[in-house]
Amino acid sequence: MNTTDLPASAVESGGPVEWGGRRTMTDFEATMWRMGADPRLRSPVAMVEVLDRTPDWDRFLAAHEWATRVLPLTRMHVVDTPLHLGNPVWAVDPNFDLSLHVRRQQLPPPATFEQVLQVCQTEVAEPFDPARPPWQVLLIEGPEGGPAVYLIKTHHSLTDGLGGIQLLALLHSRQRRHTPHEWLGEPPAAEPIGSWGALSEQVNRGVRAAPARLAATALRTSRTLAALASRPVSPAVPVRYIRSLNHMLAPPMCPPSPLLRDRSLSYRFGVLEVTVEALKRAGKAGGGSLNDAYIAALLGGFRRYHEAMDCPVGKIPMAMPVSMRVGDNPLGGNRFTGARFSAPADIEDPLERIEAVHEIVLAVREEPALDALMLFIPALSRLPAPLLTGWYAGQSTRLDLQASNFRGMPVPVYIAGARIERMFPFGPLPGCAVMVVLASHCGVCCIGINADPAAVTEPDLFLSCMGAGLDEVLHAGGVTASRGLPAWRKAWEKSHDR
Repeated sequence: MNTTDLPASAVESGGPVEWGGRRTMTDFEATMWRMGADPRLRSPVAMVEVLDRTPDWDRFLAAHEWATRVLPLTRMHVVDTPLHLGNPVWAVDPNFDLSLHVRRQQLPPPATFEQVLQVCQTEVAEPFDPARPPWQVLLIEGPEGGPAVYLIKTHHSLTDGLGGIQLLALLHSRQRRHTPHEWLGEPPAAEPIGSWGALSEQVNRGVRAAPARLAATALRTSRTLAALASRPVSPAVPVRYIRSLNHMLAPPMCPPSPLLRDRSLSYRFGVLEVTVEALKRAGKAGGGSLNDAYIAALLGGFRRYHEAMDCPVGKIPMAMPVSMRVGDNPLGGNRFTGARFSAPADIEDPLERIEAVHEIVLAVREEPALDALMLFIPALSRLPAPLLTGWYAGQSTRLDLQASNFRGMPVPVYIAGARIERMFPFGPLPGCAVMVVLASHCGVCCIGINADPAAVTEPDLFLSCMGAGLDEVLHAGGVTASRGLPAWRKAWEKSHDR
């Protein structure tokens, strides 16, 4: 095997691509990994890609074999330290077997896209084997080579949403035809390392790095003192930070919805889509951005669902990740913080709702203590699992909604000869009732909705209400909403209804 369908740009690097920037998990990533001890708080992230045809299986396998050599992290499993004395490390799995990570399945016709989503939600809800690299893909093949679905599932400790897009940009091709590459590279050597070995490695590395770290700390301190001497800080600054810290760490002021109070270990997937231009226009009409219109649409859907269930709601507690990435960060990893706030689901006018969301989000982004959680993560990551999961569950189960969005692929991409029509992202449900993620793809906002069926007991009604919430925001922005099936859905139904 000496060819792949991955971009030449990756091959031209002449060797493996560093991913995440470090061998040892950060304190934040260690916390996400260890919270998986509680099944309610597992953190799988997934992308459901709709393909215009079923890719050639041999090319598909070859692409993934190539990927595991270009990205050594994909052949690594997690080795934790005893008693959480250090952070987990990534080590090359001595028993790595590609067939355990790349599988295919064909549903008997007629197979609706909703049935495919059911297969995907079941796959994503299944826990990872902690002894193996935490990623899996599933190709759901179409009849006679027709439209197919490509499910990619990874653990959140591997990457956040923007890092996931970086990964897909690296692994997807810009053209349909097969492009041979000479460089394949040898797989990384196995690393049979145990938990004590992982701890010893960190201790040794820490001892070696201590002089440089102390010197850097001393330099930063001297620069800070010099800056304070030349420009004294107003007494109001620390007071403002303390107030912000209290605001960021305190739970939202509003109580969670009684309608969404129950939790389970299951997922229910649904999808919506709208053009990027339409959502931008709606946001601008309300004095906000695409993100403001998106959040306002979700809140409108929540309001409609609660009214349909005869349980009117006012404000709802929600969370939103805020990216902390800068241009020189290495590929992958997790670089975001979270913000929680009371979201106005009770504002009926869509434009007023967009304006209100805009003001809230702007205030959140300007909080001096926006990254305050990072101050406590080192201590949290060392807590015994029951204390860690108990603390986090106490926070997250009070959230009705988590929502995020990130920029996806701006150009057409392919996998093993199949064009990717849509990329629907799905986030985990770490204690919250509903997780919604938006990723753009070739001018289309692909929205993946993951709802806990114990909280959202009428999933079809909920999806309909979320769609209506999106429509009302678009209509208020002067955009004509269309309920018709997009072209890829028509092609799917025609092919799978044979």
